[in-house]
Amino acid sequence: MRDVLDEVLALWRAGATAGVGTVVRTFDSAPRPAGASMVVGPDGTVSGSVSGGCVEGAVYEAAMSVIASDSPVLERYGVSDDDAFAVGLTCGGTLYVFVEPISQTTFPELGAVADAIAAERPIAVATVVRHPDPTQLGRHLVIEENASAGTFGTDRIDAAVVDDVRGLLASGRTETLTYGPEGERLGDGMDVFVSSYAPRPRMLVFGAIDFAAAVAQQGAFLGYRVTVCDARARFATTQRFPAAAEVVVEWPHRYLADQIAAGRVDERTIVCVLTHDAKFDVPLLEVALRRPQFAFVGAMGSRRTHADRVARLREAGLTDTELERLSSPIGLDLGARTPEETAVSIAAEIVAKRWGGSGAPLAGGSGRIHHDLPVAEVTRSTT
Repeated sequence: MRDVLDEVLALWRAGATAGVGTVVRTFDSAPRPAGASMVVGPDGTVSGSVSGGCVEGAVYEAAMSVIASDSPVLERYGVSDDDAFAVGLTCGGTLYVFVEPISQTTFPELGAVADAIAAERPIAVATVVRHPDPTQLGRHLVIEENASAGTFGTDRIDAAVVDDVRGLLASGRTETLTYGPEGERLGDGMDVFVSSYAPRPRMLVFGAIDFAAAVAQQGAFLGYRVTVCDARARFATTQRFPAAAEVVVEWPHRYLADQIAAGRVDERTIVCVLTHDAKFDVPLLEVALRRPQFAFVGAMGSRRTHADRVARLREAGLTDTELERLSSPIGLDLGARTPEETAVSIAAEIVAKRWGGSGAPLAGGSGRIHHDLPVAEVTRSTT
């Protein structure tokens, strides 16, 4: 809803009801991705798009209907439908569009959501879009990193959804989750669409080596926006790193310092130093370890390389507290040999660091599998 937020918010603040259609699931060659939204005002004005023109007419009619009835509806548009040509969806794809009335009554938290987005504070909105009980459709939960508002009816459902949504919010992902009607993770019957309003966290990979290509692929898979940086132009090419969002030719420590000064990194940023070359990684780690806000700083190398690196960093004036932020040798002990296996071990350590996991086999433990953030404190309000 980010693209049409201003229009929805204006109607919301005026005390009016907007009909908002949002793509919540797509299959095959659907024209627009999940999260695309269209808003219809009570006077019939339209903003945004759910399909680039294919089904806008049908969604418009549905939006006007939900404004009048105050009852949300989940619509399916596919080429196999009898009315496919009538609505114009002839691309061969399938769209599921949730059309809901949004007002101060149906979504009282919208103002707080808008404030968080304006402040670039990560926030997610979870909406029930399918449920055997029609009265549950359109319920909202608003989830931040350390708080939540709204309810889906029971503590059990809320706890399951909040836990899962925080995982999506951490990587800025928008998708539909499926549960049983009472929040059972292995059940079916309730679909919850999650809109995450957060930029993807960044992963900065320094060192254009074969291991970096595998780490970049793992980082992109986990939802990071990956940058590969190396001072050597012949190695730092987009062809060698297809999974990276960008490949930068620059001295690593200069690039990181520039990114910090420009405010392009934050507390979710991951730094992976794979050069294991003192002339590159020592000045780079001086910059990285003096910024305590990074989520993770890791460096590749043998234990001998690590000992030499630490000695050089101490000579450069780094304190014990700063050096404790360094994960080196990087990765969990999986017995990895290939670049791909090593990348998995690095990704595993990053995930464990994020959620407080031990890295031990789950089969040997007990209690809850999922870890909360250490400072997480969930607060709910009934709407």
